[in-house]
Amino acid sequence: MTKILFFTSLLLPHIFVVALASQGQPQPSSLAVASTTVQYHGGPLLTTPNGINIYLIWYGGFSQEDRNSITDFFASFAGSGRRQGSSVSTWWRTISTYKDKAGKPVSSTVRLVKQVGDVYSSGKTLKRGQIANFVKSKIDNKIFPLDSSGIYLVLTAKDVTVERFCMGSCGFHESIMVGAMARVVYAHVGDPTVQCPGLCAWPYALPAYGPPGQALLAPNGVGADGMIINIATLLAGAASNPFKSGYFQGDALAPLEAVTACPGIFGAGAYPGYPGTLFVDKMSKASYNAYGANGRKFLLPAMWDLISLNCKSTT
Repeated sequence: MTKILFFTSLLLPHIFVVALASQGQPQPSSLAVASTTVQYHGGPLLTTPNGINIYLIWYGGFSQEDRNSITDFFASFAGSGRRQGSSVSTWWRTISTYKDKAGKPVSSTVRLVKQVGDVYSSGKTLKRGQIANFVKSKIDNKIFPLDSSGIYLVLTAKDVTVERFCMGSCGFHESIMVGAMARVVYAHVGDPTVQCPGLCAWPYALPAYGPPGQALLAPNGVGADGMIINIATLLAGAASNPFKSGYFQGDALAPLEAVTACPGIFGAGAYPGYPGTLFVDKMSKASYNAYGANGRKFLLPAMWDLISLNCKSTT
């Protein structure tokens, strides 16, 4: 894994999957996960009892349907799943096994508290540093409050090119100083619809140089569901490793975090190139593993469980 100074990148699960699958020897999921557990390095986590506040910037043009899918995903943390053990809210419970030095667990819920749009104010080609500037300017201009326990999330549209996006990374989380004393957490996820669906929306799209197979049908659209998979991954990583001193395995500059330690696993029986057993909607034939708000169905990545020391999915 490439080391990236100052940034914690979201490396898509199937990059690892394709590398192993090309050997022609499918393995059970227990062999696809990290060989040692995700370890705690003593730093702070996002543990506020009231939940993690999300401040969302929509950069560029998004369809209303994609916006609705993503905001319904955030609404699902409130516990709107139809089945015990297979909802967004129950998926997030695994992160409660991640506790700080005082024994406080990562916040038990996530909520979207404010969202704003940005119609290409800095063009359609962005550097990663500009993502941080967007967040800082929104705080400095009092559009967003200063919230050291929140996550400021920048989503970029399908026609926006972001530095390193689609080059082994589908998003990242980082922190930035605002003022003299406050440090806040921010993250970026891009829409992979046209730039790299096979990289950033697997298993709803096939990689250009991967094993043969058929892409699964996405319940909310390839772009939206790809973004939701990556948003979920980054939320878990940012909450449990916000300042690169929390929970991770390996090098702090290229860490395996709560979800990235479970590459390519979405359901029971996963192995390289196969996401695992999923639910399939009888009408649409779309594949998913979690129920959410407003009747939504989502696909969420497995998370490393510190109790069972294994990758835990909703199915």
